Amino acid sequence: MLKNLARNTTGRYSLVVLCTILFLTFLDNTIVAIVLSNVQSTLAAGVEDLQWVVDAYMLVFAVFMLSGGTLGDVWGRKKVMLGGVGLFTIGSLIAMLASNVDVLIAGRVVMGLGAAASEPGTLSMIRHLYPKSHERAKALGIWSAVSGIALAFGPILGGIIIGFSSWRGVFAFSVGFGILALISGWVFLPESLDSKGRHFDILGLLTGGIAVSSSTIAVILGENRGYHNTFIIALFALSVLALIVFILIEKKKTDPVLLLKFFKFPQFSIANCVAFTVNFGIFAVFFFVALYLQFIAGFSGYQIAVSFISMTAAIVVSSLIVGRVYSFKRSIPLIIVGTALSSTGIFLLNVIIRPGITALDLAWVLALAGFGFGICLVSMTSSVLGVVTPKRSGMAASTVNTFRELGGVFGVAVLGSVVNAQLTSGLVGRLRDLNLPTNFQSFVIYAITHGGHTPKGLHVSVAELVKHASVVDQVTQAAYSAFGRGLTIALNISGSLLALTTILSFVVYVLNKRKNSTLSKVSINDLEQFT
Repeated sequence: MLKNLARNTTGRYSLVVLCTILFLTFLDNTIVAIVLSNVQSTLAAGVEDLQWVVDAYMLVFAVFMLSGGTLGDVWGRKKVMLGGVGLFTIGSLIAMLASNVDVLIAGRVVMGLGAAASEPGTLSMIRHLYPKSHERAKALGIWSAVSGIALAFGPILGGIIIGFSSWRGVFAFSVGFGILALISGWVFLPESLDSKGRHFDILGLLTGGIAVSSSTIAVILGENRGYHNTFIIALFALSVLALIVFILIEKKKTDPVLLLKFFKFPQFSIANCVAFTVNFGIFAVFFFVALYLQFIAGFSGYQIAVSFISMTAAIVVSSLIVGRVYSFKRSIPLIIVGTALSSTGIFLLNVIIRPGITALDLAWVLALAGFGFGICLVSMTSSVLGVVTPKRSGMAASTVNTFRELGGVFGVAVLGSVVNAQLTSGLVGRLRDLNLPTNFQSFVIYAITHGGHTPKGLHVSVAELVKHASVVDQVTQAAYSAFGRGLTIALNISGSLLALTTILSFVVYVLNKRKNSTLSKVSINDLEQFT
């Protein structure tokens, strides 16, 4: 009896530590969204730079996440996980001390590597700590809820920190939190490994990483260089080629980075599709709406934190509700409801957002979107875990989390390019209408897109500044209008993507009902061929 009590107590402490590490890695997806304007004004960062501050972390996280799980199985889960937390903390320190935006982005890359090494082990540890299925199901439910809540709390926590500090305070928080997680993990987490039959799929990692990173780089750089540019076209071609090679390699591997056979089951495919589109939508809100509130509506960090409280609360509440009512057969209906609500919320947000908007105006529509996001975040993870055997649950959950990260990566890359294009083209057109000199036009565009900083090597005399002082207000209004148009397009794209996911999920659900299936739940015999 005492042994059982000791084991249960150790399990609870270990679960708290695992959730702390999970919270830390997922929190950093969204916490930086609130401090981007401060980064821009202090480091003279452009819109493209801001995209990389966000995407550098998520891109590296997504590329290396699946391989992180294999490394833990082979070398020891505790060892790899805590090594990842240590790397994450070092990256946070680099970012905190960054003297320019390039160093900040490098720090974010290191943080992403650390997150990729530590996050997969949280699931593998749960399987080891909770061998009984009913106990493991509860622990996985908590794990799913924490991953969603971490994303939701990012903007609020970031807003609070930026209210009394600067963007460096966010990374100082990550350093402190990382040290706490590292010490706690060292004390409470047991070591385990399952190296038998496991092999590190280096070719799968390389080809998959090249496919994702080259397409992301092409989307972000293409806006400034032009998508007809030879280098940009080559990057897109490389991405397609690498994806084809990745698929061919993974089909033949006995221990691949990703088991492609899982995708033949609609339940698994829909869940990963939802993971992508939901995070695409979340970052349309957290990244671009936050920038709009800072730049156009003049919100402070505290005001933005208050604005996102309703969305955060809705995600938490809906996650808890779904955790209680969830069953395997309800997963796609829940996904349909969740994507429909989040899509509706984003479209309504697009209708009401304006320069003079208040936090109260935003509250109900962000709550609607948040409630939908919360439903999806829990049901999609639980859905893929219901498809596979416990042995493959780590890969399944890491797969859905990879698609979540990719949704954020491409959301920031694609939508950021759209907003940047509108901002730049809108300003150029307005400045031409005002018949301003070419050098003054370049000066103004750079200053507006780089937080008020002046471009190196481009000088405008004081006399010329005074001469054109009367057009400052007109230029500012042109910038506001251009950014607003870009935001409208971005929200319409993300809302439409979620609406299409709703329709696709509904079609799959109807087709499966007609076949009298149980939503393609895999039989034991089917599962065994994948283990």
